[in-house]
Amino acid sequence: MTNLFFLCSRNRLRSPTAEQVFAAWPGVETASAGLAPDADEPCTDELVEWAEIIFAMERAHRTRLQKRLKKA
Repeated sequence: MTNLFFLCSRNRLRSPTAEQVFAAWPGVETASAGLAPDADEPCTDELVEWAEIIFAMERAHRTRLQKRLKKA
């Protein structure tokens, strides 16, 4: 089983949609979250650790996540 994690700003449109689309694929588990403080599902360290592959919806999201991980 491969764990796919989809990341955007507020977890309202892009990442939850991607999570739903790929949830039907055989052999994968999916999750999604947002980086903004008001995200519907906030990004947690546990989700990042759980993920085998992280899909950031924008380069800015990838950069924010990398900065956050360097602080940890």
